[in-house]
Amino acid sequence: MIVVTGATGNVGQPLVQALVAAGEQVTAVSRGISARDMPAGVRHHQADLAEPESLVPALDGADALFLLTSGDFVSAGGSVSDVLDVARAGGVGRVVLLSSQGVAMGSHPSTLEDPVTESDLEWTLLRPGGFDSNTLQWAEMVRAQRMVGAPFGDVALPTIDPADIAEVAAVVLREAGHAGRAYELTGPAPISPRQQAMAIGDALGEPVRFVEQSRAEARAQMLQFMPEPIVEATLDILGTPKPAEQRVSPDVEQVLGRPPRTFAEWAARNVAAFK
Repeated sequence: MIVVTGATGNVGQPLVQALVAAGEQVTAVSRGISARDMPAGVRHHQADLAEPESLVPALDGADALFLLTSGDFVSAGGSVSDVLDVARAGGVGRVVLLSSQGVAMGSHPSTLEDPVTESDLEWTLLRPGGFDSNTLQWAEMVRAQRMVGAPFGDVALPTIDPADIAEVAAVVLREAGHAGRAYELTGPAPISPRQQAMAIGDALGEPVRFVEQSRAEARAQMLQFMPEPIVEATLDILGTPKPAEQRVSPDVEQVLGRPPRTFAEWAARNVAAFK
C-alpha cells in the first residue's frame, strides 16, 4: 500500500489517480481531505506532517510513502526526520520526496533532502523546476481583466506540468530501479511569463495582455503565501536563473518513455480556471 501526502494538491491528486488506475492500494493524506476529494473507494486520512504522530493511522499496511511538504510545514519548524521515524515504525521501506530543482543548483537549502538521503530507507528524490500550475495565481486577473501581471516577463524557464511529476512519482513508487536516484524534472522547452500569457490567451481564444511587475511588487505578493527565504530564492531563479536552471532535463522522458507535456497543453486542459 502506498501513502500519498499532499493528496489534494496539484501533484497529489493526479498521483492518487495514477496509482489507483495502476491497481495500487492508496491512502490519501492531507490536512483537510474528505471523501469527495478522492476517487471512489480510496482510503483517506486527515493528518498534519508538522505533527508526525497524526500520520500513524494512515501508515497501517503501508510499504511506500510519497512525501510532499508545504511552506506551512517549513514555517512551523516541521521535521522530516521525525516524519521518517514515524514512517519507518509504520513499516514503510520506500520514500519518494518531492524536493526542488533549486536544491541541485544550490539555490535552495538541502534541509528537507538530507534526512531522506541519510536515512536507511530506500529513497528517490524528485526535483522539479517551476510548475505550469503556478500560473493559476493569474486566474483572477485573467478572468476579470484579460491581463497577467508578473515579473521578469522575458526570462524563460522550462516549467513542468504537475501531471508529469505525478506520473514520474507513480513509476518510481511502484517500480524497482530508482533507489538512490535524484531526478530533475522539467518541461520540454523554456517558456517566459509573456509567452505563458499568450498561451493562456490562445486557449481562451482571445488575447491576454501582459504587464511586467517589478521585483518588489512580486515579492510583496508572494510573501502572502510563501516564507521569505523561499520567496527570495524563487525570485532569484525567476529573474537571474543559472544556465543549468534553464536547461531541459531528459529525466521525464527517461522515466516515462515520452516527452514532457508543453505549457500550451497544460493551459488547454485547465482553461476553465481562466474563463
